[in-house]
Amino acid sequence: MRPQLACSYLIHHQGKAAFIDCGTNHSVDRLLAALQQFNLSPEDVDFIIPSHVHLDHAGGAGRLMQLCPKAQLAVHPLGAPHLINPKRLVESARSVYGSALFTKLYDEIVPIDQERVIPITHDSIINLNGRWLRVIDSPGHARHHICIYDALSRAWFVGDTFGLSYPDITLNGKHAWAQQYLMPTTTPVQFDPIAWQQSLQKLLSTAPEQVFLAHFSAFKNVANGVLKLQTDIQAYVHIAEACRSTQNRVASIEDSLINHTLIDLKEYGCEQDEETVLNLLRNDLHLNAQGLDIWLSRQETTQQIQARAQR
Repeated sequence: MRPQLACSYLIHHQGKAAFIDCGTNHSVDRLLAALQQFNLSPEDVDFIIPSHVHLDHAGGAGRLMQLCPKAQLAVHPLGAPHLINPKRLVESARSVYGSALFTKLYDEIVPIDQERVIPITHDSIINLNGRWLRVIDSPGHARHHICIYDALSRAWFVGDTFGLSYPDITLNGKHAWAQQYLMPTTTPVQFDPIAWQQSLQKLLSTAPEQVFLAHFSAFKNVANGVLKLQTDIQAYVHIAEACRSTQNRVASIEDSLINHTLIDLKEYGCEQDEETVLNLLRNDLHLNAQGLDIWLSRQETTQQIQARAQR
């Protein structure tokens, strides 16, 4: 789609390798090329670890597993069935993106042999040839989301738990800690603000030196980043609730998110014009609005069920 939109991570240790997030089918050739840079082969890949099964993170997992014959797929137990049999995952993504755009972005999603899938739960340890990777459950963006801690680099690999931070958005240092602009990603369908706040707190338990985002790259001011995201998540909740009864709820939420983001960017010292910023963020803000709308609908359904139960 564009440079510096999404990334995968290659960890290699004593001749063995693991990928954390693998992007789409279009990403796979680049990942294989990355192996060659370090004199590694596909046979040296022991693990492919999606932070969650949204297709911009795991859409290429099936094809990559075909090409890495010794690799095991380590994934949250709630996500594993969707990569073993991706039918429902594909149907859900098609409903969000539309059939034509889905095909352009993701192509065919290749199923993964169940025997090569390892469900990993909270506090699991992945042994990469003596390099220990700790896994934690990190719901909020998605119920099946995990984060991976690498003690050797004192860093978390956070998928979407730490939101979005695109290098193309520039700040002038108005906030001393904020060299990169950070915002949540509430894409459909499992936004949970309370769980997300708790997941962010878990990341601070190891006093990490940095976190590695899928969108995009390293973020070093972890504690301040956590506070920024927690504030924004609460703001997103207020925006969604204020738009609850509007006629076109998704559009209303999206307009409010755009307004909130533009004001926030100015506060953080972004001097780029609105058109430039929105060209970079509009798709994310639209998906965020869809996710918040689904969250509201889920709340309303729960309230209706509870009301019937009390009659």
